Amino acid sequence: MITVHGRATSVNVQTVMWTIGELALPHRRLDVGASFGGNRTTEYLAMNPNGLVPVVQDGDLTLFESAAILRYLAARYGDETFWPRDPARRAALDQWAEWIKTSFVSGMMPMFLQHIWIRGSERNPETIAKATADLARFAPMLDARIGEGPWLGGGDFTFADILAGHQLYRYYTLPFERAPTPNLDAYYARLQNRPAFAEHVMVSYESLRAQ
Repeated sequence: MITVHGRATSVNVQTVMWTIGELALPHRRLDVGASFGGNRTTEYLAMNPNGLVPVVQDGDLTLFESAAILRYLAARYGDETFWPRDPARRAALDQWAEWIKTSFVSGMMPMFLQHIWIRGSERNPETIAKATADLARFAPMLDARIGEGPWLGGGDFTFADILAGHQLYRYYTLPFERAPTPNLDAYYARLQNRPAFAEHVMVSYESLRAQ
């Protein structure tokens, strides 16, 4: 059985849990991090010296970094559809999975921090404005890539859709002005119909809100 160390409200834990859900893997998840603590103990730091979540244990293997965990689970347990064996086909999907982490998230992270982790009176309007502008540039790129989809792999839902979609619940529920993206809107609607996405990604983040 796979053990996941990390709280359900962590977007990185959600990436791993969504993957586990799509692959129907036996697992248990332990609440670690934020108000739960447990991520600065000697035992935890031996698994992940960064003291961050998630950490996954699968037999004798221990891994941290959510994207690396996703790729491991996909390669070990996913079929040809979920994790294409052809390097060229997989790379064409993986480049967008990487783009999400390096580009789209660069706008989402400050947006989330400003609206949730920081009290209203202490928010920085310039930071929010820049994040809004960044997302207004990046979201249409993803919209164009998705096209009519339905998925990044065309008719096949793949590992790349998890990384492409893992931020979209927050993207669509935070209060800021979003660029018109009809393809991305339809993509998000399709994701909401996937049970693993609904269970593991559409998780309220109100407990993280600054008081």
